[in-house]
Amino acid sequence: MDVLVTGGCGYIGSALLPLLQDEEGVEEITVLDSLESGSPRNLLEAELGEDLAFRRGDVREYGDVESAMRGADTVIHLAAITGASSTHDRREETFAVNRDGSTNVFTAAQKLGIENVVFASSCNNYGRTTSTDIDEETEMEPLNPYAETKVESERDLVAHVEDGSFDGTALRMATNFGYSPGVRFNLVVNLFVFRALTNRPLTVYGDGTNWRPFVHVRDAAQAFKDAACNPGEWTHPVYNVGSNESNYRISEIAEVVSEEVGDVDITYLEDEHPGPSYHVNFDRVAETGFETEWTLRDGIRDLANTLTERQA
Repeated sequence: MDVLVTGGCGYIGSALLPLLQDEEGVEEITVLDSLESGSPRNLLEAELGEDLAFRRGDVREYGDVESAMRGADTVIHLAAITGASSTHDRREETFAVNRDGSTNVFTAAQKLGIENVVFASSCNNYGRTTSTDIDEETEMEPLNPYAETKVESERDLVAHVEDGSFDGTALRMATNFGYSPGVRFNLVVNLFVFRALTNRPLTVYGDGTNWRPFVHVRDAAQAFKDAACNPGEWTHPVYNVGSNESNYRISEIAEVVSEEVGDVDITYLEDEHPGPSYHVNFDRVAETGFETEWTLRDGIRDLANTLTERQA
């Protein structure tokens, strides 16, 4: 099959493309990316050649989306403005890219007869809840524009699936961490590792009791590949993606980074508006056969070692 990956030069996309190239059933991959936040450099682990085409374009432009999608069988829609907390200051742009861009992707998929659409959603959708067993049926309470757009687009995707426009599933990702060519440092684990490597304190806002689930970026990429290439195993419209063992409090993350990377100070700052807190259940995704391979500690050590080696 031929696959279109929107946002393929990003954090997850840069880990996903080599997996797709190694998949026997995938013949050609097209990457659609605006390069506003990604870079061609992030394709270093992919094999550039006839089976990998690049189209520079913006999901906000319907023509760019439809043109890139022609000939595809499956779409993996990753393109988005990320960094949930920062989207409070970029609300209009976030809605234009994340919600309206997704509408363009789903509309083109329906028009062109795409077989399967895999959409990057987020566990950030759940907001702040006292429950410690959040599953896919839990009511979502988004606290920032990023999560709001993911909720709206996810519901749009499900509506298309239910009316028979195409098969599809939304993957509500746990917070990503770890190294990929498109590594981001506005994510808590990666930021803490970078600060520890540069001998700076780890800053925790609030008391650090906020719960978050975490998934290594390469495990996340594997989930997208599996859902795209084996849709018969991913029969639900929505999946939380991560593992039950990888729910941590932010204070615990700081402690693990300090232990694994270097003994650095941990500073707690008062925060009148504590961020999202969600402890998530991942039983449904386990039913597909998906399993995570990376532990938090392994991912932290690998990221620290990679960054240190590349500086040498």
